[in-house]
Amino acid sequence: MIYYKSGSENTILGTKDLESGLYSALDKLGIKTKVLVVPPDFTRYHSRAGEITSLIYNYYKEGLKDVLPALGTHSPMSARELDIMYKGVPKDLFRVHDWRNDVVTVGTVPGEFVSEITDGALSYSWPAQLNKLVFNGGHDLILSVGQVVPHEVIGMANYNKNLFVGTGGAEGINKSHFIGAVYGMERIMGKASNPVRSLLNYASANFTSHLPIIYVLTVIGREKDCKLVVRGLFIGDDEEVFNLAAELSLKVNFSILDSPLEKVVVYLDPSEYKSTWLGNKSIYRTRMAMADNGELIVLAPGLKEFGEDKEIDRLIRKYGYKGMPSTLKSLKANEDLQNNLSAAAHLIHGSSEGRFSITYCPGHLTRQEIESVNFRYADPGEMMKRYDPSLLQDGFNKLADGEEIFYISNPALGLWTSKERLT
Repeated sequence: MIYYKSGSENTILGTKDLESGLYSALDKLGIKTKVLVVPPDFTRYHSRAGEITSLIYNYYKEGLKDVLPALGTHSPMSARELDIMYKGVPKDLFRVHDWRNDVVTVGTVPGEFVSEITDGALSYSWPAQLNKLVFNGGHDLILSVGQVVPHEVIGMANYNKNLFVGTGGAEGINKSHFIGAVYGMERIMGKASNPVRSLLNYASANFTSHLPIIYVLTVIGREKDCKLVVRGLFIGDDEEVFNLAAELSLKVNFSILDSPLEKVVVYLDPSEYKSTWLGNKSIYRTRMAMADNGELIVLAPGLKEFGEDKEIDRLIRKYGYKGMPSTLKSLKANEDLQNNLSAAAHLIHGSSEGRFSITYCPGHLTRQEIESVNFRYADPGEMMKRYDPSLLQDGFNKLADGEEIFYISNPALGLWTSKERLT
């Protein structure tokens, strides 16, 4: 059921609009006294989910009992990040998701279904896992808040991914990510319907339909002056609300270029991107636009690690971003990778498969570290001076010396492709 919907390619929803739309939906739900909010973490700061969470607190006050940021495998949020993102929400309401220990398996998707949706590529069963607080917390309302945008693992981010991955467990996250990697990123990106989404929809229909879950979904776009604005707000309790948001997101966030790009420069905001686990969105979101033998340059002044989880960081350093054939070979021969399929999936996603070069310009990692995982290295100071983000605009730029580049100020906000990749 849809409780609220508003949005178009040209819509701009301000704070008052968000409040009005959100509160009209909450009014329809009636009185609630034990509310759980599951918003994204700081890596999705631009989703406006933090602002929406603050509005939810203002609406329910003492009725809001728990806020569980959907960390997935990300690091817990710092006190400073909580203050910046969730203004006015008391810190004693926040809970930390432990993806390795604090979960319960709520049901199992059979291997026959997995085989069916992956065209026989995989046939393992999949455990649908949630944080115990989500499944056993006894809340009379669970508000899952987040942004719908093209995504490398699940085609279009959010909806039930926010729960089954954002508050999921090790095995569930690992296996779902690997399904996306094996099926093929370029077959999934920007598509609301795909094997990974089918997996989560099966779990929603069969294992969590009794939970009082309402989805609050935003779609974010840019104005001509590059300012971020809310293009859509959709609130509901089933797949229809996701499909509405995904349809608008494709119009707002999907850029189709006339021809492949020879040189792309991506900037990673240091407050958001500290690892290649997140920073490789620069690769995922541009790979369909990159020309063969093109160059992707990643300006990453905040980069200090590969994986936010220590074990994943170790695996990335050990095996590197060497493409699908190499990763699958390592997977077959090494138990540590077999036990962490999300890392294996990430290694596949983070490679260009030799089609174009990837040059990282990290603020806190050495040349040796970057080159050891199969990326090229360039000095961040020199590259930030040459490709000064404050002087570039999103899209095509021509430098003083005549060099032409395509600049992206935040890869998380879009998906880029050339026309030939769509045929």
